[in-house]
Amino acid sequence: METTGGVPRARHKATVAGGPAPAAARPGRDRYLDLLRAIALLRVIVYHIFGWAWLTVLFPSMGVMFALAGSLMARSLSRPAWGVIRGRVRRLLPPMWAFSLTVVPIMLYFGWKPLKEEGLWWFAKLATYIFPIGAPPFPWHSGSQSGLLEDTWAVQAAGPLWYIRAYLWFVIASPLLLWAFRRLPWVTLLAPLGLTAIVGSGLIKIPGETGNAITDFACYGSCWVLGFAHNEGLFQKVPRYISVSVSALIMAFGLWWASGHLGPDGWDLNDIPLAQATWSFGFCVILLQYSPSWMELPGKLAAWDSLVTLANNRAVTIYLWHNLLIMATIPIIDLLWKIPGVWPTYSGYLESAYTVLMLIVVFPLIGLMIMAVGWLEDVAAKRSPRLWPNGAPKKARR
Repeated sequence: METTGGVPRARHKATVAGGPAPAAARPGRDRYLDLLRAIALLRVIVYHIFGWAWLTVLFPSMGVMFALAGSLMARSLSRPAWGVIRGRVRRLLPPMWAFSLTVVPIMLYFGWKPLKEEGLWWFAKLATYIFPIGAPPFPWHSGSQSGLLEDTWAVQAAGPLWYIRAYLWFVIASPLLLWAFRRLPWVTLLAPLGLTAIVGSGLIKIPGETGNAITDFACYGSCWVLGFAHNEGLFQKVPRYISVSVSALIMAFGLWWASGHLGPDGWDLNDIPLAQATWSFGFCVILLQYSPSWMELPGKLAAWDSLVTLANNRAVTIYLWHNLLIMATIPIIDLLWKIPGVWPTYSGYLESAYTVLMLIVVFPLIGLMIMAVGWLEDVAAKRSPRLWPNGAPKKARR
């Protein structure tokens, strides 16, 4: 699981002298960035099903997602900052509320008694399910191991919420970060890595959720600011061989650090903040340095255009719900054992292919969830609700 603190976690105005010159405005969507976001979402889903630690090295999805979001945020900040922040928050909250209105009642139904455990203070914590500025509470055990869902389902379901919290804080901080970046680009770009070296290496320990939030902000802060650099044209000022060479050295340091600080899941970089920060940073520099700015997907990639469009139009919905839907595949797959003749003849084959079956089953469930609540992303963005926004042209009415 993507984790923070042990919990799973599933684009200017005038240029200031000395700062990077802003890039020319790009019309429409950058399909290269859209493709990267779709790959990142797919990698997160596969990782949360199979738990392969090497996936965090192969493609650091969270760093990529923050870098892409930072680029889009910097582009939007050509408009008044307050309106941009309000629009970003507005797009985030309705999908979050739909998730909260589903998950919290289920937690209570399965025996969660937060008032008994925490008293009236729980109501203040509950507000984070409405405005996720902090860590939403959840029971570590809900229901029973023999129930419809395993008793750790609430932990898994709430896992993705750390990303929502971090994204919200990055959005709120972006006007100040962009102001700093335009004046001191390299300092602003590298400062989060330095902060990660302090709080993510154990040099200074900040307990509780405050420590988790600061570690997340530091760990992915340089990736977010990399999005600013991409939008502002900083990569055009640095020779490619230099940026790639330095990035490779930073990534090598990340792997070296990880080798001496392996967690319970080995090379899972989610458990090693400094390795995650440096590897993600170098990886994103290379991805953005080679950014081709496609207006449409080229060659054979064009066959995936509709799925890439759908994933980008419903990225919040997919990310919020995917962990819960992964767990929902378990009772569905278990129905196979009730088919006459399956037990015991084929049960061994089914057990060996269980995670593959989960991967197969989860995508139809994600599709159903997109149709059920995904339209809230359109409502939040003040667009007409769409059931399946994959970019396919509408058939003309006769």
